[in-house]
Amino acid sequence: MSPRKKAQVAFATAVIMLCLSGLATYLTIVRLMQSEKWVVHTHEVQAALGDVDSAVLNAERASSGYVITESAEFLNKFEATAPRIYQTLQHLRELTKDNPKQQELCSRLEEVTARRISLFRDSIDLKKALPQNQPGQADISRRGLPIASEISSTVQEMRAEEQRLLAVRTKASKHLFTMAVVVLMVTFILALIMFSVHYRLLSAELDAREQAEETVRESENSLRRLTGRLLQLQDEERRRFSRELHDSLGQYLAGVKMNLDMFSSSQPADKLLVEAIQLLDQSIAETRTISHLLHPPLLDEAGFSSAAKWYLEGFAQRSGIEVKMDLPEDAGRLPKAIELGLFRVLQESLTNIHRHSGSSRAEVVLQLFPDKVILEVRDYGKGIPRELLNNFRTKGISVGVGLAGMRERVRELGGQLDIQPKAPGSSISVTLPFLQKNKSANAAD
Repeated sequence: MSPRKKAQVAFATAVIMLCLSGLATYLTIVRLMQSEKWVVHTHEVQAALGDVDSAVLNAERASSGYVITESAEFLNKFEATAPRIYQTLQHLRELTKDNPKQQELCSRLEEVTARRISLFRDSIDLKKALPQNQPGQADISRRGLPIASEISSTVQEMRAEEQRLLAVRTKASKHLFTMAVVVLMVTFILALIMFSVHYRLLSAELDAREQAEETVRESENSLRRLTGRLLQLQDEERRRFSRELHDSLGQYLAGVKMNLDMFSSSQPADKLLVEAIQLLDQSIAETRTISHLLHPPLLDEAGFSSAAKWYLEGFAQRSGIEVKMDLPEDAGRLPKAIELGLFRVLQESLTNIHRHSGSSRAEVVLQLFPDKVILEVRDYGKGIPRELLNNFRTKGISVGVGLAGMRERVRELGGQLDIQPKAPGSSISVTLPFLQKNKSANAAD
């Protein structure tokens, strides 16, 4: 398995662990909340039992107060308290409906409480009928003692049951809370481990990628240096070949022409001799043109502007393409490397216009700035296909060998090559930087 695949598996595992952790935590929290609800329910039942106790006690006090004082206020209080006892018992039954044992105890409590309230009423009725019947009241009180004890016993039993349930539910709640904490800790630790594994694998992959990119950059730099060296050797070879054509072959052809001229002046005119002299003149002119195109002497002697004007005039004559020039008169000398680079770009651009564009005219503009020089060559032909132009801009895929050479030459000089579609035709713009203070020094190198 590749490092990237391992990193993806580790990351996916960590995410799954976190999702499972979230799900387990959610379920645990839901159960914990349910357990907490049962704890609250237990406290509600205990509070309801206290309400029953309190209501019965209030009824007892009201009936006893009436028996002692015969006050209507106590009688009214008893009549108001008795219904609340039944309401409290009904509420208690609703709270304990989920527990059969508590329901049974609740039924017993209702029955006993009803008997207790019945005795209270008997005591009140006896007081109303026979106010001085103390033995009767004593008998009612004696009969009420076991009932009160039974009520107390039943309430205590129900409280004990709720206390037992409270202990069980509290323990379950604590257990669920502990489980939630443990689940969170375990899944979090496992997720951290998976993320650390993913980080190490990803770091290893990034290191490998950086190393590969560094290797590619070194290869590109090496290739760029090699390309620059090849271009330099090509220019030197062109210069040497130009001199050889001019100094050797050109001189030989000139000597032959001189001899033929001398021979023709001493002999009667001959058609073949005249034709040979004309062909020799053409050969000398063509040799001179080839020599200057390979490396114009004006480029070394007078600079780019003069060489460009000479080249553009010759190009217009040879190709029949009208060339409009906008070259500054006071351009002066530029660094030799920049002058040679501009001239080669100019040559290649115009050659491409002549071969591929189908344009009948072209424009050449040179702009000088304190820190850079810009050369723009514009044609009015069919232009470069947009797809090829996009590949050249984004992917560096050249649309021809000439453009590739121009790009490498400009890149070697630290400049920029830009191709823009026009309507019609296209425009090639080259920007080369230089330092104004080094301009004269570099030009003299």
